[in-house]
Amino acid sequence: MTPISASPSPDTRLEQLRAWLLPLAGSYGLNLASLAPASADASFRRYFRLDAHHDMPHGHLSTLIAVDAPPPEKCREFAAIAGLLQTAGVHVPQVLQADYERGFMLVTDLGTTSYLSVLNADNARSLLRDALDALIRWQLATREDVLPPFDASFMRREMELMPEWFIGRHLGREVDDATRRLLDQTFALLIASARAQPQVFMLRDFMPRNLMQATPNPGVLDFQDAVYGPITYDVVSLLRDAFISWDEAFELDCFAYYWEHAKKAGLPVDADFGEFYRQLEWMGLQRHIKVLGLFCRIHHRDGKPQYVQDLPRIIGYARKVAQRYRPLAPLAHLLDELEGQTADVGYTF
Repeated sequence: MTPISASPSPDTRLEQLRAWLLPLAGSYGLNLASLAPASADASFRRYFRLDAHHDMPHGHLSTLIAVDAPPPEKCREFAAIAGLLQTAGVHVPQVLQADYERGFMLVTDLGTTSYLSVLNADNARSLLRDALDALIRWQLATREDVLPPFDASFMRREMELMPEWFIGRHLGREVDDATRRLLDQTFALLIASARAQPQVFMLRDFMPRNLMQATPNPGVLDFQDAVYGPITYDVVSLLRDAFISWDEAFELDCFAYYWEHAKKAGLPVDADFGEFYRQLEWMGLQRHIKVLGLFCRIHHRDGKPQYVQDLPRIIGYARKVAQRYRPLAPLAHLLDELEGQTADVGYTF
């Protein structure tokens, strides 16, 4: 761990975080000199790991995580949803201290081994089944009117990132009337499919980079944006991730595992696997349309260019689904048309 220099710096938020941690140092045995970056984030949240020597109810902690989440980042929501997840039997960080107004938290550390860093052909089935089991526990805890609804306006707002940031800003192409009609029709189909599904507690970013190999396994991170939404959303997010891909046979094995175990647990998945799979594919397409725009916005607006390197994977997911279903064929044609332009800006499929 490389300590961060305590000398004056232009990083005002970091200095404020240090000052906030100082009165907590004695209670938690914090070594402020050890404060060091723990991970990066697509948002403006930052995470710092620091040494700690304090006996907690669940054992001795050697490190803790200090969170810098400047408003309007969701500290209060993080703490509330952490409580819901813990009650559901899902392993998440425990919030030890928080200043919700300023956006600082001190939370327990789930370690440094993310699913994304260790998943391979030998361990994928076991690790992903652990994740799917945790997801089922979370969905079984569902109650109405607890989390914000992932409703039609929410989904449309997400998908509008694609024409604005991917087509308009990244490719420099005008969204003409024909393209606008095509997108509107596609968005309406995807929204209708999602809204027709059973609605459950939904994490929104249930993916390998937000899962930690831990005991109990997995540890779940980045859940402050949880909502009440379609039952297939988190399942497809896990298996059709922006940063790692699986062959179709393995995907199907995992989807079937979830479907069978969800049914046995009493979750309202569709009784017909074929219809469940269609719902799942269309739900994944909604997410991938959003991510195409989101990654371009993170690049062009927020100055984080690494995310656009994964556009080919996202467009590949979207094209495969659009080609498979007749009502989505117009979107497949649009993606084919955009392929050449995307190659022109340095990315190929």
